[in-house]
Amino acid sequence: MKKQLAVEFGTGTDLRGEDATKAARRAVADALHRNGLTVADALGFPKEAMLVDIRVGVPGAASVDLPAVAAMAPYGVVTVEAVEGGLRAPTATGATIVANAVVSVSFDVERAE
Repeated sequence: MKKQLAVEFGTGTDLRGEDATKAARRAVADALHRNGLTVADALGFPKEAMLVDIRVGVPGAASVDLPAVAAMAPYGVVTVEAVEGGLRAPTATGATIVANAVVSVSFDVERAE
């Protein structure tokens, strides 16, 4: 049974390039670098057994390079979904792209009876 053990949130931007993938990767990095998970070691699971689900809200979600975002996770079985969201903030020379990410870490565990 998949059991969620941690959830973290992050925000990322691309200030000048209007690159949704860059903003999404930065949002995931922000989420991942806010914690130091010890749950795998504490439960006796290999880190590679982590189920890492990433969801990113960003303008132009269809243009996001999902494998590039998945590569931000240092280990685990990673899934990525990009959805329309975030913010496109006009500037004098273009726009700043803002992405929001949620990173969920789960393990397949058996419930003790």
